[in-house]
Amino acid sequence: MKLLNQVIFATALTLASFADIAQSHAHEIKFGNIEIIHPWARQSPARADVAAGFLIIKNNGTEDDKLIKATASITPNVQLHAMKMENDVMKMTEVDGGIPIPAGGTVELKPMSYHIMFVDLKSAPVANTQFAGTLTFEKAGTVDIEFEVTEPDAGMN
Repeated sequence: MKLLNQVIFATALTLASFADIAQSHAHEIKFGNIEIIHPWARQSPARADVAAGFLIIKNNGTEDDKLIKATASITPNVQLHAMKMENDVMKMTEVDGGIPIPAGGTVELKPMSYHIMFVDLKSAPVANTQFAGTLTFEKAGTVDIEFEVTEPDAGMN
């Protein structure tokens, strides 16, 4: 019985350490009524000149806002994109006018959905590093962020 309790305790400690590791990679920025949760990007494949960025935006305010622009230290060419099905084909398009962030709402920029596109890269994102960027909102203004870079297949589940 004592051995079983020790095994259960050791397993619980191991699982708790995994939870701590996952939490340590998450980061958030509070900016007025806007909350930016875990900005991240994937490592680019060799010789790729594009990459994508993802994050969650919460609007804790009573007014709608809109993400209208993003910048990144890895390129001067950053675009806001959406993915959608069109005639049974997934298409990526640049978002005109920005990404709406409804009052009291949450919008997730994620693979196969809204995302930030880094085009004509000066330097490719490399796993386990970070790069600087900014997000500009129609009402809230501009905030500095750091994108954490993950392995190339992150977020594909």
